[in-house]
Amino acid sequence: MSKQERSTQFSKALMEVRSMVLDGSFPVGERLSETAVAEQLDVSRTPLRQALDRLIDEGLLERIETGGCRVASFSFDDIVDAIELRGVMEGTAARVAAERGVSVEKETECRQLLIKLDDAVFGADELDFSSYVSLNERFHELLTEMSGSKIIKREVERIARLPLASPSAFLDGQTSIPNFHASLKIAQAQHRAIFDAICRREGARAEALAREHARLARHNFDYVLNINPRLAERVPGMALVAS
Repeated sequence: MSKQERSTQFSKALMEVRSMVLDGSFPVGERLSETAVAEQLDVSRTPLRQALDRLIDEGLLERIETGGCRVASFSFDDIVDAIELRGVMEGTAARVAAERGVSVEKETECRQLLIKLDDAVFGADELDFSSYVSLNERFHELLTEMSGSKIIKREVERIARLPLASPSAFLDGQTSIPNFHASLKIAQAQHRAIFDAICRREGARAEALAREHARLARHNFDYVLNINPRLAERVPGMALVAS
């Protein structure tokens, strides 16, 4: 097998196993058989083993003392901590961006992105949900890029891979939440406030706003878990939360 083929199989195994873990295809605590999973995904065992090692590093899987790995479980506090930690890291990114300054190219891209987000949220009687999801994801990517720190960007990406910690984790489930559109208007107002603070070089304000923005995910988590658990099957990662 060539190096390119191994890389392709690794990427395939990583994406598919991660997706299957998050959607509950592999139950919490289940030991993963490398042979069975490799056959199921039609990949070789070496790139699969590398993918499993990556998912262990991400926290979705955990090693078994006797060998192999199993699907990890997460408590309520684990998820809250992950969301809070993302807020801390994105807040740090916003503060560093404000303190160090943002390139003209990044500032221009963010301004244009915010206009598109305004159009998706406020521009019509109905929310342009599909556009909002992709634009929101890009805003959060851009927020870390504006810090100019590869380390901060890498660590934010690592945290966002934890169950329910990403900025888009609850968006699919939110469509059934009362006042959903109103909540996205609040989120968009926060996007603009964060960017404004960065441009004004107000580091402390930018950091506080970004941390508060991340806490929207905590409210959504509480709603799905305690008020409308029927939405859980629509939110990737909820299957890993211990009852």
